Amino acid sequence: MGNIVNSNNPAQVTQNAADQPTMGQRLKQPKVLLAPGVYDALSAVVAEQAGFEALYLSGASIAYTRLGRSDIGLTTATEVAQTLAHITDRVRLPVIVDADTGFGNALNTQRTVRDFERAGASMLQIEDQTFPKRCGHLQGKGVVPVVEMQGKLRAALDARRSASTLILARTDALAVEGFEAAMARAEAYLACGVDALFIEALRSPEQMKAACDQFAHRIPLLANMVEGGQTPLQSADALGQLGFRIVIFPGGTARAVTHTLQGYYASLRQHQTTDPWRAQMLDFDGLNAVIDTPGLLARGKQYDSGL
Repeated sequence: MGNIVNSNNPAQVTQNAADQPTMGQRLKQPKVLLAPGVYDALSAVVAEQAGFEALYLSGASIAYTRLGRSDIGLTTATEVAQTLAHITDRVRLPVIVDADTGFGNALNTQRTVRDFERAGASMLQIEDQTFPKRCGHLQGKGVVPVVEMQGKLRAALDARRSASTLILARTDALAVEGFEAAMARAEAYLACGVDALFIEALRSPEQMKAACDQFAHRIPLLANMVEGGQTPLQSADALGQLGFRIVIFPGGTARAVTHTLQGYYASLRQHQTTDPWRAQMLDFDGLNAVIDTPGLLARGKQYDSGL
C-alpha cells in the first residue's frame, strides 16, 4: 500500500504522508485500504515509514500495552484520546480510532466524538455492545437494543465538527443474536447515515460474501483480521476482491511485539547480555534514525540564538 519509502529518511516519510488523501477521498478509490494496528506513537512512526496509507488505533492494543490487561472495557476515553493525540502529533497518516461503545450513552458518545476529533481522528468506530464491552472475538458479549445504538450513531454524526470526520458503525450481534440479526442491525445503522459499516466476527467465507453482497455496493465495509480469531484470515487483496474496502489487522502488532519481547528477555536472562540478540535489534544510532533524533536536534538549534 502506498509508496515505498526509506525508513531512515523521516523527511521523505513526512512529505509522502502529507500528500495522502483524506479518509473519505481514499475510500472512493477502488483499491482496498489496509490499515495496520498501532498502539502508540512509536508503532505509528514505524508503520508510516513502512509505507501504509492509514493506521488503526486499537483499543484492545492500548489495553494490552498501556495497562497490561485484556480488552474487557478497562480503558477510558481519556486514555484513548491521549494516545491518539501523541500519534497524530507524530505522523501525518489518517487514523481510524476504536471508540468502543462511545464510552457511555448518546451524550457520552458525543463527548467522545468531540474529544477524538480534536485529537486528530479521521474515522471513529462505535460498536453496539453493552458495557463493559469486550474484544469482539471473545465469548460472552452482549448488545444494546437497536434503537439505543441508532441514537448513539445519530448523536455521533451530530457531534462531529467536520463532515470529513467519518463515523464507522460496528455491530457485534452475530455472536449474540445470529447472522441475520447482525445483517438487520447493519441495515438499521446504515439508515442513520453513517460513513462505513463493520460486521464483527463473521464466521465463514460464506458469511463474508453475503455481507459484501448486501452492503459493499452501498457503503464501505471493514474486515477485521484477528490471528486466531473467529473470522477466517485472508489477505487484504483477497478481501478487496470480495468487496471489503477497509482491512485492519488491529492486534497483530501487539502480538508480534510481545513475541519478540519474550525472546529478547529470555535471551538476556540466559546470557546476561544483549550480545546474542544484537542482529535482531536496532543499535543506539539505528533507533535514533527511525525517530529522527538528528532532525529534532537540528530544529531545536534554530531557536538557540534568541533572534
